[in-house]
Amino acid sequence: MRNPPFVDDAEFSNGNDRIGHPARLRLRSATADDAERVAFLHADSWRRHYRGAYADAFLDGDIAAERRSVWSARLAVPAGKATILAEFADRLVGFVHVVFDDDPQWGSLVDNLHVVNDQRRTGIGSRLLTEAARAVIEHATNDAMYLWVLQQNTAAQRFYLASGATCAEIATASPPGGDPTRLAGNPRKLRMAWPHAASMRPSR
Repeated sequence: MRNPPFVDDAEFSNGNDRIGHPARLRLRSATADDAERVAFLHADSWRRHYRGAYADAFLDGDIAAERRSVWSARLAVPAGKATILAEFADRLVGFVHVVFDDDPQWGSLVDNLHVVNDQRRTGIGSRLLTEAARAVIEHATNDAMYLWVLQQNTAAQRFYLASGATCAEIATASPPGGDPTRLAGNPRKLRMAWPHAASMRPSR
C-alpha cells in the first residue's frame, strides 16, 4: 500500500492567519524531502509539551537530529501509512501521521499530530485529524482508529474527546526510541479510540 497522494487548497475556517494575511491552508502528502521540516516541528512540540514525561536531558539534547533520523526512514518507505502536512504559504504549520491497520482491534494508529505553537487552537489540528480519518476510511481495511496521549496532556485529551473519541484504557507511556532513560519517571498514557473513523467530528 502506497502513501496516498493528496493535495487540498482550501480557505481556512478562521478567515485569517495570525500574521494578518488571507488564510489559505494547504494540505498535502509528505515526501522524503519534508523529513527535516517535520522533524524540527516534532522536536519543538516535544520540548514544549512533553516535559515532565520525557527526561530533560533527552529534550534538551539534539532531538531534532534524532527525529530527523526517524522521519527520514518513515518518509522513505511510505507504504501502509499516510503523513499529511498543513502549510500556510511555504511554512509548515502542522502534520499528522497515520499507520493503517496497526492493531486488529483498535484499527489504524494516529501516531503523531502536531501543530506549531503560534497556530494552536486555530482549527488546524481538527482539520488534520479530519484528513487522517478520511485516509483511514479510504485506505484501511478496518475503519476504527486510535491514538495515545500523555495523561499529563489534559488539553489534548479534551480536544480528542470533543472530536468523538472515548478513553479506552490507561497504560505506561512508551519511551522514545525504546530507551527508558528518555522518560522522566513512569508517565502514563491514555488510549483514545474511535470505533469508526467516520464518527470523528471536527472540534476547535
